Amino acid sequence: MEDSLERHLNNMRDYFGTGKTKEASWRLSQLKGLRRFLIQKEEDILKALMHDLGKHQVEAFRDEIGTLIKSLNLALKCLKEWMSGKKAKLPQIALLTSAEIVPEPLGLVLIISSWNFPFGVSLEPLIGAVAAGNAVVLKPSELSPASSSLLASTLPTYLDNEAIKVIEGGPEVSQQLLQQRWDKIFFTGSARVGRIVMSAAVKHLTPVTLELGGKCPAVVDSLSSSWDIESHTLPGNQKVAVKRIIVGKYGTCAGQACVAIDYVLVETGYCSKLVEMMKVWIKKMFGDNPKHSKTIARIVNKQHFFRLNNLLADQKVKESVVYGGSMDEENLFIEPTILVDPPLDAAIMSDEIFGPLLPIITVEKIEDSIEFISSRPKPLALHVFTKNQTLQKRMISETSSGSVIFNDAILQNAVDSLPFGGVGESGFGMYHGKFSFDTFSHQKAILRRSFLTDFWYRFDCTGKYLRTASQHEQ
Repeated sequence: MEDSLERHLNNMRDYFGTGKTKEASWRLSQLKGLRRFLIQKEEDILKALMHDLGKHQVEAFRDEIGTLIKSLNLALKCLKEWMSGKKAKLPQIALLTSAEIVPEPLGLVLIISSWNFPFGVSLEPLIGAVAAGNAVVLKPSELSPASSSLLASTLPTYLDNEAIKVIEGGPEVSQQLLQQRWDKIFFTGSARVGRIVMSAAVKHLTPVTLELGGKCPAVVDSLSSSWDIESHTLPGNQKVAVKRIIVGKYGTCAGQACVAIDYVLVETGYCSKLVEMMKVWIKKMFGDNPKHSKTIARIVNKQHFFRLNNLLADQKVKESVVYGGSMDEENLFIEPTILVDPPLDAAIMSDEIFGPLLPIITVEKIEDSIEFISSRPKPLALHVFTKNQTLQKRMISETSSGSVIFNDAILQNAVDSLPFGGVGESGFGMYHGKFSFDTFSHQKAILRRSFLTDFWYRFDCTGKYLRTASQHEQ
């Protein structure tokens, strides 16, 4: 395997060396091939996502197929502009000189994707890598076997196999890939594996982008002085906020998403009514029996199911459950669950949950949430539901996170003009839209000078002419 892998990679480097992947026509053809794959294989993709994760077809199209087609349409529309050099400003003294910044592909790059969005987090960075003109090896997650198999067996029929390859396998294959020399590694997954990727990249000083996660909080202000849980009299802002929190937690792969809301911070006086509102809208959005209606994704495998089950094993954590909590091991299904004030030193409040368990933590004043968030590792996303402009400004200036979203959840993930990425333990580097293109490009500085003019003091290495000029002035 190792000799065969090295041979394949050498062939890919040779192919990149021909300059074929740098051509705009090649890049456009690969992007169009990716779009044809998504359109022509839509049914197969939906079946694979249902098989691997139990994703409802509405969720699957919204979060994977639809967003990828949108990204491809943008790349196809803007590729010429992205590829073009940008003129650089020079000081006025730089006579007969011009400068520009030209993006060039990095070379042979490795993309290791995650299981929770097996098409989205595989093909979104691939779009950027191909648009930038690179040769690419894609390693899908073995924990989504149907999706991985579909990518490996079908995607090559739409793309140039000499420059783009899909390699399947488990951790041992990932280890073999990481031992090779790459011009860039793009990894999506856990912080634990991210550290392994970083350690492997050190050998060849390979640049790395890590898309990790962490505990992404939602801060819920009162939004108005009146909280009425009855749906027919519920103030509009509160209703919208609750619906967005629920879909931002349970509606994104059952909370198995790096940007999903991990826990909620709310003032003690509003907590009970927030919980009641959430109970109402969980049933409205997912039905009385979401397991049978299949409106919520299932847990990816038994290992993660037992991990989530263990988070509730602590007696004090179990006592904090106020809604849900039922589990079906055979079908890998966990009911949407709400907890109120579990112990802060419990695993559920120190580890990323990555599942449909939602702790609600109460604070005396909503402003106290700033210190609470700042005292913990920097999250990938911070969701703040408030109309208070002062609080919004403080959240921006006094907390650090990959992104801040006011009065919504997850939406930044679909905005191509915003960079998607973490900070600190939630990762580093960014992608989506042109940011994906830039992530897989080197910004080469170009400067052009004329032979017609020069400045004498550039060549006065001994200071002779400078001293003479100074003496004349005296």
